[in-house]
Amino acid sequence: MVTNFISEKATIGKNVQIWHFSYVGDDVIIGDNVKIGSLAHIDYDVKIGENTKIEGQAYIPPLSRIGKNVFIGPAAVLTNDPYPMCNKMIGVTIEDNAIIGARAVIKAGVTVGKNSVVAMGAIVTKNVPENVVVIGSPASIRYSREEYDKKQRKWKES
Repeated sequence: MVTNFISEKATIGKNVQIWHFSYVGDDVIIGDNVKIGSLAHIDYDVKIGENTKIEGQAYIPPLSRIGKNVFIGPAAVLTNDPYPMCNKMIGVTIEDNAIIGARAVIKAGVTVGKNSVVAMGAIVTKNVPENVVVIGSPASIRYSREEYDKKQRKWKES
């Protein structure tokens, strides 16, 4: 028997898909048309905008805010404790249309700006401006979202 744990205190929008063995905590709000992959952990007091996709094994900690049309890749980790072990927490904010690559790690309190891309494996320790691509450890701006979109189109056409 496949089970998920979805809190009775969570608010789930229309057409939401939550795959096997996922956790959704108290006071979570999930917008319409969201997809959450297997083994994802969405902790308490998280807000997720519509049309967002969170891949398997992603960890979304308490107090995180995720915008609309966001993609969060497999095993990405957002954090909420800038100085572990501390009782004062702060979430991560991912703004609309952002892309977070597989196994990226984002420090507590960081905001990833609208339309930005965090490359796979990047370690993000500072806010990411809108419309840029960040790569590396620590993550730094490599090019614009416009260049990313051109590369993506070229890849699709090849």
